[in-house]
Amino acid sequence: MIRNPIDIASRVSTELSGLIETIINQLETDEPVTLASVRSFIEHDLPAELDESEHLHHFDTVESLVDELGELIDQFGESAAAADFVYAFASEQLSRVIEEVVSDESRDNPPTLATIREALESGQASRMVGEGALEDDEADVLMPEIDNLIDRFGADALAEDFLRYE
Repeated sequence: MIRNPIDIASRVSTELSGLIETIINQLETDEPVTLASVRSFIEHDLPAELDESEHLHHFDTVESLVDELGELIDQFGESAAAADFVYAFASEQLSRVIEEVVSDESRDNPPTLATIREALESGQASRMVGEGALEDDEADVLMPEIDNLIDRFGADALAEDFLRYE
């Protein structure tokens, strides 16, 4: 399996990225999931209701997910890691927290997802609510979101890689 050093997830539609992530989560294998295994799953194991809508999608003017996957395979190869094509960003609220922690000049190293979680546990969200940078109800969803990102990408993943710019 080939790992790609560039941010290829940004070149994938959110629909295909979501489908790839779903397939990765559904496949029960010890082997890394590749683009070839995603294509095989779509061709042979895709639930009927999704398959039917995908066939209809071929008649749309928008590229179908199968066609898009085919182009990715042509460009990156069948052995490319499917996980590299999963698009993941923090919510706008968590992005504000990440930006706040990143801008802390007293840090020696760039913050990781674990660093952001520690900041949240230490009251970062409450401080930002007090400053008006976050709403009270927005702060309530930050911990589950950071935990989800840590589960998916690891505690040592750089937090800046998940910033959402809108």
